[in-house]
Amino acid sequence: MPYSSFRRVRVRAALKEVLLQLWFSAFPGGITGISLLLLRAVLGTAVLIEGGLYLREPSTSLAAWCLGIAAIACGGLLVIGLLTPFVGVLVGLGTVGAILSLLPVCTPNLFDSKPAVIFALTMLLVAVGAGPGRYSVDARMFGRREIIIPPREFQSEQ
Repeated sequence: MPYSSFRRVRVRAALKEVLLQLWFSAFPGGITGISLLLLRAVLGTAVLIEGGLYLREPSTSLAAWCLGIAAIACGGLLVIGLLTPFVGVLVGLGTVGAILSLLPVCTPNLFDSKPAVIFALTMLLVAVGAGPGRYSVDARMFGRREIIIPPREFQSEQ
């Protein structure tokens, strides 16, 4: 293999590793992991309730119905900690879209004031930036593992 193609392969592998580490940055345990679990649970429950409010409206349009289903799905994924960075970005985009009136807003709205939106977006940034924590499905599926390689048994030649 020529040097240039070998170097390209190494650069691609390093780029994939860096992107994976950025996407699932850390799985801290202890009090930090419990704090991230509580943060995800509170924010995910708020998103679940918001999705229920979208579906509960009497004059539910198709767009509001789709947003309600998406909010319930994203809230559930945040609570259990599955694909946390991706879901956090989706919820953040949805919140910004609702506050800028790009998306329909339900009548009883949890994020009806700008301080509530800023608070929710700050919590989302923390959840996305710090990672899902040890007590999440992400940690179970993608977390770091200890690999134990058994010693090699040598056979003597006779």
